[in-house]
Amino acid sequence: MGVQLISANHAAGLAATLAGRANRGGRGFCCGVYPITPATDCMEYLCAQTIERSKVVRVESEHSAMGVCIGASAAGARSFTTTSSNGLAYMAENCITAASLRLPVVMVVANRTMGPPWNIWADHGDSLMLRDLGWIQFYCADNQEVFDTVLAGFRLAEDAEVMMPVMVCMDGFTLSHTIAQIEVPEQAEVDGFLPQTDIPHRLGSTPRTLGQIEVAHQIASHRRQHHDAMSTAFDVYARVQLDFAAGMGRTLADPVIAYQCDDAETVVISMGTIGATAEQVVDDLRREGQRIGSLRLRMLRPFPVEMLRKHLAPARRVVVIDRDISLGYGGVLWGEVSSVAGGDKLVQNYMAGMGGGDVRPHHIKGIIADICGREAAGRPVIMEDLQ
Repeated sequence: MGVQLISANHAAGLAATLAGRANRGGRGFCCGVYPITPATDCMEYLCAQTIERSKVVRVESEHSAMGVCIGASAAGARSFTTTSSNGLAYMAENCITAASLRLPVVMVVANRTMGPPWNIWADHGDSLMLRDLGWIQFYCADNQEVFDTVLAGFRLAEDAEVMMPVMVCMDGFTLSHTIAQIEVPEQAEVDGFLPQTDIPHRLGSTPRTLGQIEVAHQIASHRRQHHDAMSTAFDVYARVQLDFAAGMGRTLADPVIAYQCDDAETVVISMGTIGATAEQVVDDLRREGQRIGSLRLRMLRPFPVEMLRKHLAPARRVVVIDRDISLGYGGVLWGEVSSVAGGDKLVQNYMAGMGGGDVRPHHIKGIIADICGREAAGRPVIMEDLQ
């Protein structure tokens, strides 16, 4: 185990490289890549690596990049790509295909605002656009989490009980280009953690059909199978955590990170790097005697209903900070949380940091002051309403 000082983009590329080499005794490793800011550094890193039994395919579009991953995965290879924003929108059709065909592709998304108008900074609207398509979704808060989650993503996606694609999300620039120290395992440790890829329905000598026409009852049956596989991911991830700790000597982060929630009257829920800032605010306000807690949602799909209910049980007020907006509704995370929080809690939505805007401690303190002054929840609040 060594330490490297690298960006989250390079951490993702390094994790994919180690995972690719770990499948050298199987059917190899393949990436389809096309550049888009702020994910380009990750694919450039991959293009510079030497990986046994591998192919990094430079294509003409994001749609084709996912097409390469579909073909490689359908042939039994370990497969990876990375993209962002409108690039993710362009590959959406093939993202649906990868999930529907139960292909365990791992994709890193450097979250960026959808355009036009054009903006290259962090916003979760791109990945949330695909939340219902059958991809397991993780949202990371630091470089170590990005590295670890990419490795764990392959293990989870390729598990026979799951066999679904995994999306690892990181805030564009805020995380993708930030340099930090991370612990990097030796190749032998990764080899021990990641078994050779085994895709039961891969194309080969046994005739198979992928993407055939189906009638209604077949669609319903397959959607049930997909839903069950997604729901199984929690139990499988718990096993992955145990094996990760045994092999890597450190803890793989939980699907939900609870911070000072045991007695919290007010809980702040967020995803990505905002969660780290929220924890700092909790410490500040706890010193002032306020019973504040933070929940950072790392796994959005499958949605951790029971974990959220457990951690929210003591709370009377729930702040949901969204780095996105569902136009005409409010924040996407707020909609998800509201469905499980319980009718006895005041659940208020605040949309902050859209388009890469700063979400600093004083912003979150202002949000907490706002909800503490409310007797009932109101319409979703866009942060400029508080400034």
